This record gives sequence, structure tokens and C-alpha cells, in this order.
Amino acid sequence: MRMNCIIVDDSTIQRAAVSKLIKNHPLLHLVAEYGNAIEAKTGLKNEKVDLIFLDIEMPIVNGFDLLESLSSPPQVILVTGKTEYALKAFDYDVTDYLHKPITLDRFNASVKRAHEKFKAKTVNNEDDEHIFVKSNLKKRKVFLNEIHWVEALGDYIKLVTDDANIVILSTMKAFEKQLPNDRFLRIHKSYIVNLEKVEKFNSKVVEVNGKQIPLSRNKKQELSEALNN
Repeated sequence: MRMNCIIVDDSTIQRAAVSKLIKNHPLLHLVAEYGNAIEAKTGLKNEKVDLIFLDIEMPIVNGFDLLESLSSPPQVILVTGKTEYALKAFDYDVTDYLHKPITLDRFNASVKRAHEKFKAKTVNNEDDEHIFVKSNLKKRKVFLNEIHWVEALGDYIKLVTDDANIVILSTMKAFEKQLPNDRFLRIHKSYIVNLEKVEKFNSKVVEVNGKQIPLSRNKKQELSEALNN
């Protein structure tokens, strides 16, 4: 689960140094680099960013000014050549503070801290994700993490969840569009599985909660890649 990150630093040399560290780290994906805070603020409106590597000392708008201008900033690792900013940095609830020149060990420790916070937030968000379905003429709230699999039943589909089987009037194709494709996969014309619930699989079946579900031959590779990711 990689974090999308950006670099904001007016120094071309420093951006290149941090960029190299990011590109060599398996948990990070570099989205963009910005030479000033004004460009960065515009970029943050258009990109999904989980982490900012932010220089403090920049002309016109410094790093602290940028943070104050953001209503809900992503995680921030501040980068600076001066140690006197350290105390002020944590008034902004930053994840970490790196002093230039950045060592590999110190960089990796900061990323580890940021990724642990990122994972915790992601899990909490996923636990709350839900959809509403119409069953027995009533709207029903279904949490995505409670769905084990979805099964086609003619003009209906059946949601197999932690504590109930819910039958709704829908096609598989229409219902599939309601599900996040990074968490659910259609493995057969009649089955969609929750990837987090898959216990094991072979070339013919997928096992979910002790139940064997047929796996289409042309879906095995896609399932393997989805589980690895």
C-alpha cells in the first residue's frame, strides 16, 4: 500500500536528493515536485496526496505558511537545514522533522512512521465504508468489510455477509459498479469476492469463509495480482 507524495522545496539540488530517496523506497510513489509553496497549493487541489516532504525556508511563502493555508493537509515530513525550527514544527502536528543533509536511515525511519499512520487511517476508513441496498422494499445499510461474496441469482443477486444473506433486485454488472475495484473482484460470471476474505485458491476454485467458489480460468492471473497488491 504505497503513499502518494510530493516534494516542496525551492532548491533543485535538494529536490533531486529527496526524489532519489523516494523513488528507491517501496512504500512511496512520487506524484510531483514543486519549487515553491504557491505551486504546491495548486497541485494539492488536483492530486491525491498522502504525504508532503516540505522545506521550511522558501521565499515569499515558507513551509509553515503553506501548512496554515491548508484546511486539511495530508501528513507532512518537514525538511530543513536549521535545527531551531524543530519545536515550532510540532505545533503543526507534522509526522516528522528531517534535518539536512538527510541520511538514508533517518529517512527510512520517517517513512516508516508515516506509513504506520497511513495504514491505521486507511483501515479505519475502510471499516466505515458502506453502501445502501434495497431489500424487501426497505433501504439497508451494508458495510463493505462485512461482505464475503456476491452471487448471481437470475434477476437477483445475493450478498453473503457476516451475519445475513441479503437478496436484492439487481444485475451483477450494475452492482459491481458500486464496489471499489481494489477490494472486490468478479472471479466468475456469477460471483464477486471480497479480496480480503479470500483464504486460498487454485486454478478452479476460491475459498472464502470455508466455501468453495468457482474461479473462471481467465481470472486466475487477475486474482493473483489483485491479492499481491
